Amino acid sequence: MNATQAMFVSLLSPMVLAFILGVIATRVKSDLKFPEDLYTALTIYLLVAIGLKGGYKLSISHLSDFWRPGLATIALGVIIPIVSYYILRQLGKFNVWNAAAIAAHYGSVSAVTFGEAIAFHDTLKEEALRAAIEAGAVAAGTAADAPAALAVYQAQGLNYEGFMPSLLAIMEVPAILVAIIIARLQSREDSLDAGEGGTMGEVLRELLAGKSTLLLIGFLIIGYVSGKRGWEQVAPWFDTPFRGVLTLFLLEAGLVTGRRLEDLKKVGPFLIAFGILMPIASAVAGIFAGRLTGMTMAGATVLGVLAASASYIAAPAACRVALPKASPTYYLTASLAITFPFNIIVGLPLYHFIATKVYGL
Repeated sequence: MNATQAMFVSLLSPMVLAFILGVIATRVKSDLKFPEDLYTALTIYLLVAIGLKGGYKLSISHLSDFWRPGLATIALGVIIPIVSYYILRQLGKFNVWNAAAIAAHYGSVSAVTFGEAIAFHDTLKEEALRAAIEAGAVAAGTAADAPAALAVYQAQGLNYEGFMPSLLAIMEVPAILVAIIIARLQSREDSLDAGEGGTMGEVLRELLAGKSTLLLIGFLIIGYVSGKRGWEQVAPWFDTPFRGVLTLFLLEAGLVTGRRLEDLKKVGPFLIAFGILMPIASAVAGIFAGRLTGMTMAGATVLGVLAASASYIAAPAACRVALPKASPTYYLTASLAITFPFNIIVGLPLYHFIATKVYGL
């Protein structure tokens, strides 16, 4: 599948179209609105589904396959916020607090962007199998998990590692802590008031007890412990409906993004450029990290998506506690109104294309 086909697969998916519809609905001042409780329920569902399936897949993976990508993920979670911080400080001229808060968001991850990346690759698999059947290379009626179908995915680099949700969990917290530590150290050097933020203990509690981290890590463990038998019991609820629920969530995300577009005028051209170029650079770093650690092309692409994504659940909560002087207008607008839509609409097929060049497929 070439880059143009991958772009159309992404743009014409119900998930992306629902996101675009949400943005349009806001811009035309529609009264469409999700109840807060429904938004919370959708968020919980997605985190539980990602965690459960990831835990099950991790239970059937070998440690020898996981430890190198795991270390690479931690490295990305440390390096990306450091690089982001100094770019924002030196080139963007942001103050310590805003630079650190934005860096925390860009070093951390978006579970929804991750979910869309998984859905994107699953759709590519379906298209590849359909094309193989039409070409007569595979018998009609071949199941998606049949050996012949798996061979088609393997030939096109579309199989991703089952432990990818574990990398999502690994990458969520370190970047936020690194950015906060940088801000604390820098504020002392610059003789700025560092006393208004919460203690590191309070920050850790906010991170680890927050719903995104708690549910993701908790259900990774549950999925790992319960294994295949446990996953088969809940798969009808958390596997097949996943893309449908993701479609609803992205409709709501589109509504939120549409409301944030007004803030683009306030953040300035530098942050808009940063919100597009930094994810691309991070994605390339993630893809090369995946290549160097022996991951499949699809796995490296998803790792690139993780590196490119920006948090808008865990990081905002932590920054409110640790960096109260940072302006939410900057870090929420950058992550929600710039990077999130860019990754969902353009980034996924772009990172897939970059990965095909890196892997020579």
